[in-house]
Order: sequence, then structure tokens, then C-alpha cells
Amino acid sequence: MARPLIMLSVVHVYVAGTLIARAYGHPLNVAAFVCGLIVLLLVALSIHYTNEYADYETDAITQRTLFSGGSGILPAGIVPRSVALWAAWITLGMGSVLVVVAIALGALSAAVLPVLAIGAWGGWMYSLPPLKLAWRGWGELDNALLGGIVLSLYGYVVQSDQFDWRVVLGCLPFTGLAFLNLLATTWVDRRADAQVGKRTLATRWSPTRLRRLYTVVALLSFGLLVLLHDHVLPPEVIAASLLALPFVAWGILRYTRTEAPHHSVFAMLTLLSAQMLAWIVV
Repeated sequence: MARPLIMLSVVHVYVAGTLIARAYGHPLNVAAFVCGLIVLLLVALSIHYTNEYADYETDAITQRTLFSGGSGILPAGIVPRSVALWAAWITLGMGSVLVVVAIALGALSAAVLPVLAIGAWGGWMYSLPPLKLAWRGWGELDNALLGGIVLSLYGYVVQSDQFDWRVVLGCLPFTGLAFLNLLATTWVDRRADAQVGKRTLATRWSPTRLRRLYTVVALLSFGLLVLLHDHVLPPEVIAASLLALPFVAWGILRYTRTEAPHHSVFAMLTLLSAQMLAWIVV
């Protein structure tokens, strides 16, 4: 049920947080990195399994793509639906026990606990009651904040043992592009989501309104690069971020006019990868 592409993206952002910590003067702690990654993957798997469980009806009637539609395991009847929920609880429990043991042994700082807890709670509430954010038009924002800020912050805290507002602010441009990516990927599933009552923004808003939101968020994301110049983001990171501009422009022109979300996916990945390379040389 786990989708390798999703898990790789989790690792990608975690490494970005690690590189930010290094650039801010915290030397790489390999043991903490490995331990933090194992905990993260377990919690991320639990969130992924909750999505598989909650999206069972949608995934059964939508067309699977590389970026949407779930793994297809549950709709195919390969395993019972309940297995996904059991797997979610088991992996969450394993991650919780491991992080407590790691903190007790000194492998990780207690500072990782609140960040990990926020990530786990936000991930579970994306799909499951009582909030079911993805079903109420808040899933895109929730997912963007988790993937754009919380995940990077977790990677940073694992290395630094402390919270830093500069990391939160510095991740805002990437969070904006993560939000655009979610707008594009949920657009593909809008018909299936509407049939089962999953009220994403793509099912609630008109194409015109969605395009306006897409454009505003895109402009804000790059406008933030100017505001964060030097105080939060070094010039090298800002310059590298501009490599994503062509894909963002492509997305502004094509969003809701095509089923393919590639423009937004490439924009997000280009920004993240370019920023990571820049953080290495800062």
C-alpha cells in the first residue's frame, strides 16, 4: 500500500531540513539523522495508510496516475480495507515507541517530539474523523503546511535540537508551491471526489476561482523570496529558487485546462532541489 514516490518525497524534504541545519551552523549528526529518518518513515507510513483507508471509495472509481489515485491495493481487493487502518495504528505505535526510546538513550532530543506530534496529528486529521480536513476543503492547506514546513522543521530539529523561526519563514515559498501541487493533483480526482462527498477545493470552487487562487499563491510564494532576502534566506538560495519560475508560469497558464498536474509537480520539485543545492554551498 505504500507508494515509493510518496515516501521518497518525504525523505527529500527531510534531507532539505538537514541541509538547512548544516547551513545554520549545526554539524551533521549521522546517528541522529538515521534515527530521525526511521521514526519519520514509520509515522509517514501510518499517515499514508490512513489516506489509503479513507480514500477507498474515491480510489475505486478514479483513474490512477503517478501522482494521485492511491496505490490501488484496496480497491483491487488484494487485502481487506481494515488492513490499512491496522497498519496505520501499528506503524504509528512503532514510531512513537522508537522516538521515546531514542530520546531516552540520547540519540534524539526531546525537541523533536512536538514537531513529530504535530505532523502525525495533522496527517491523520487530513483523512480521518473528527476533522477529516480533506473532505471539508482544508486538506490542501493542511497537507502543504505539513509537507512544506513541519517536515523540513523536523529535519532541522533532529540536527539542531532546537526550534528556529527562520526555518519556518524560509520554508514558506516551498510551502506555497506544495499547495499549488495539491491544487493540481486534486483537480485530477475532482469527479470521483465529488461522487463520494469528498469536498476538496477542486470540487467546491469553479475553475475560474481556482485559477485565481493558483495565480495569487504563485505570486505570493515568489514575493516572499524578496521579503525573506538576507534576513532568512541567503542570496544563493533565492537565486536558485528562480529556476522554478518557468514551471510556475506553465502552471498558471495550464491549471484546470489540463488533467495533467506535471507543471505543478515539476515546479515544486525544482524549487526544493535547487534550494537544497544552494544550501549546500552557502
